[in-house]
Amino acid sequence: MCKFLKVLGKIAAIFSAIIGVLFVVYFWNLDQKLLGWAYVQVNKIFDRKKVDIKF
Repeated sequence: MCKFLKVLGKIAAIFSAIIGVLFVVYFWNLDQKLLGWAYVQVNKIFDRKKVDIKF
């Protein structure tokens, strides 16, 4: 029974840590900030290329 409670405690600790990390990402809107930064970096790469548009 003691071994079962230790395993259950470890699972609860891991689950709590995951929930905590997800809450911090949600609360500070870190996913949108990261995507905004990546969007700017990708646009810097593609804006350097000359584009020849012919219709």
